[in-house]
Amino acid sequence: MALNLEWYDWIGMLGTLMVLGAFFLLQAGRLSGTGIVYQLLNLFGAGGVLVSLLGKFNVSVFLLEATWVAISAYGIARTFKARQARPPL
Repeated sequence: MALNLEWYDWIGMLGTLMVLGAFFLLQAGRLSGTGIVYQLLNLFGAGGVLVSLLGKFNVSVFLLEATWVAISAYGIARTFKARQARPPL
């Protein structure tokens, strides 16, 4: 059985690896759950999975990943807001 993968399939696989990699690094203590790297990996990873839905749409995956993007964007905004509220040294 040959895999006939389109460009959006590759983007989706990369997105999946980004989300799983971020979660692994969080569990391994290598990233902070409130850190910008963790949030960006989740944001772009979920975005990549959303792109993969161009090939075959799935409403459940769409709702999951759209929510994942929204929560990641919220976390990024919250991180930047907290950094701005910190007094300079």
